[in-house]
Amino acid sequence: MSTAPVRPTMAFMWRHPARWIALGFGSGLAPKAPGTVGTLWAWAAFALIAPWMSDVAWALLIGGGTLVGWWACTVTARDLHTPDPSAVVWDEIVAFWLILWLIAPTGFVGQAVAFGLFRFFDAAKPGPVGWADRLFKPGRGADGSYRIGWAQGFGILFDDFVAAGCTLVVIALYRVLMG
Repeated sequence: MSTAPVRPTMAFMWRHPARWIALGFGSGLAPKAPGTVGTLWAWAAFALIAPWMSDVAWALLIGGGTLVGWWACTVTARDLHTPDPSAVVWDEIVAFWLILWLIAPTGFVGQAVAFGLFRFFDAAKPGPVGWADRLFKPGRGADGSYRIGWAQGFGILFDDFVAAGCTLVVIALYRVLMG
């Protein structure tokens, strides 16, 4: 079996339901900044479904999305032969849904600030986000390949939840300090 990284395409995505989820229903296939595109997809999806969602429904969607995403991200990372593929954006989607749910109700400007903060923490990976990103990264085996298992699938999600936590801390501090 080849261990060279696989380039994700629409054809690749269509071959397995885990890939649909992990690749954010195609948003992760963006040629530039797939994490940003996935986060924008999450924002649009949030805006569409929020009117029909209760707090219990959001908790179930995010909790279930995390568990299903763990599976989908693990399977897709294995299939791509890459421990944390940039095309896998389900982590951004579920983490940004968490942020939007917890800062609600807030208007467009508040959501845009949350978007900017989250993208900063997720892309720059300062402090705890960088630690979380490195925590579950596998080393290469003797054959040059990565051993990608459930821990790495969880790690794909984990650093984005830490980025979400950092975003929420900044927003909470702003709200406390500015009233």
